[in-house]
Amino acid sequence: MGGSKINRKDIQGAFLNLRRFFYLFLFFLFFSTPLLAATIYRIEIDGDIISPPVAEFLTDAIKQVEREGGNCLIIHLDTPGGLDTSMRQIIKAILNSAVPIVVYVAPSGARAASAGAIITISAHIAVMAPGTNIGAAHPVNLGGRPPKEMVEKIVNDMVAYVKSIAKKRNRNTVIAEKMVRKSISLTAEEAVKKKIVDFMASSFSELLQKLDGRKVKTTLGEVTLNTKGAEVKYIKGGLRYNILRILGNPNIAYVLMMIGLAGLYFELSHPGAILPGVVGAICLVLAFFAFQTLPVDYAGVLLIILGIIFFILELKITSYGLLTIAAIFCYALGSIMLFHRAPKYLQVSFKVLIPTLVFVSLSFIGILTLVMKAQRARIRMGIEALVGEEGKVIESIPEGGTGKVFIHGEYWNAESDESIAKGEKVSVIGVEKLKLKVKKIGGEDVL
Repeated sequence: MGGSKINRKDIQGAFLNLRRFFYLFLFFLFFSTPLLAATIYRIEIDGDIISPPVAEFLTDAIKQVEREGGNCLIIHLDTPGGLDTSMRQIIKAILNSAVPIVVYVAPSGARAASAGAIITISAHIAVMAPGTNIGAAHPVNLGGRPPKEMVEKIVNDMVAYVKSIAKKRNRNTVIAEKMVRKSISLTAEEAVKKKIVDFMASSFSELLQKLDGRKVKTTLGEVTLNTKGAEVKYIKGGLRYNILRILGNPNIAYVLMMIGLAGLYFELSHPGAILPGVVGAICLVLAFFAFQTLPVDYAGVLLIILGIIFFILELKITSYGLLTIAAIFCYALGSIMLFHRAPKYLQVSFKVLIPTLVFVSLSFIGILTLVMKAQRARIRMGIEALVGEEGKVIESIPEGGTGKVFIHGEYWNAESDESIAKGEKVSVIGVEKLKLKVKKIGGEDVL
C-alpha cells in the first residue's frame, strides 16, 4: 500500500511539473513569436517626382504590406515635390493604412520638398537623416497665371489640408502652415525641434533601433513596432512602374516628341519608307501619354507642330530658306515654352533641349537638301529620261518634218527644226507625247 502511495504522488508531481512547463512554454511563445515573426517592408523614392506612377506604386505597396501582415512600411524619401493630385492620393492611403507608415527622409543631402513635405507630415512616424531638409510647400499653378482671388483660394485650401494632417499626427500646425504660405524650409535639426518630424537617424540600422517598441495608432487600433532584429523586405516597382516613371521624365517626353515628329516628317518626304513613320507614330503616342502626367503648355506643342508644317511647306514652295528659318525658330520657342510654367524639376534641361534641337533641325535640313537635290536631278526613269540621250537617224528627218531615230535600243519617231540626213548622230532635246524632238550633235538647241 505504501509503495502505491509514493507512486501516486510521483505521478501527480510529474503532471504538475508538466503543466507548469506547458504554461511557461505558452508564455514564452506568446511574447517571443511576434518579435521573431516581425517583418519590415521598405521602399525607395529616390529623386523621383511625385507623379501618378509613384502614387500608384506607393498605394499598391501599402496594400501589399496590409495583405501580408507586415509590422510596418518604411518609405525612403528623396523628392523635389510633384503633382497635387498624386500627393493627395498617397496621403489618403497613408491616413487610412492598417499598418504603421514610417517616412524616412534620407540619405544626407536628400529633401522632402513641396508635396514631399506634406507626405512626410502625414506619416505615422516621420524621421530625417542629418543633412536633409523639408518644406517649401507653397502650391504652384501650372496652367498659367490665375486671378489673385483664385491663387488665394488654392493656398487657403492647401493650408487647411496640411493643418488638418499635422493636427491628426500631433505635429506643429503653425510651422506646417508657414511651409505652405511662406515656403519656409527646415533642416533636420530644426524640424525635430519644431515638432514637424519625430526624430533623426543617421542610418537605417539606427532608424530600426529607435523605432523598436514605439506605439502608433492605425485604423485597426494601437500597434507596437517590433523592428529590432526584424526581417526587412524590399518592395520594388515592376516593369510597368519603371516604364511609366521613365516616361514621366520631362526630358524623355520631349525627346520622344521630337523623334516622333522627325519620323513623320521623313515618312512624308519619302513616302513608302514605312519604318520612320512607324517609329515616329509610336514615339508620339508615348510622348502624348507622358504629357498627361506633366504640366504641358500646349502653346509650345502647337509651335513645334507649326515648325514641322513649315519644313513640309519648304518642299513645295521656293522660299529661299525663309520657311526653314521660321521652322527652326518655332522649334526653339516651342521647346522653351513646353514646360516653362512648371517648377524647375519639371522643366526640360537645357543640356537635353539644346543638343536635341540642334540634332533634329540639322536632320530636317539634311533631309530637305536631299529631297530638293532629288527634285532638281535629271530624271532617270520614264520617257522624260530620254532627254539628253544620243542616237542615230535611221530615216532622214526633213526640216519641220518627221523621221525615225534609234535611241537607247529603241526606234522612235522624231522631229526637228532642221534637216538631218540618215546616219547622222542626234541628241534628244524634248519629248512630246510619244514623239522626240532632236537636234544634230554639235548643233544649236532649238526650243
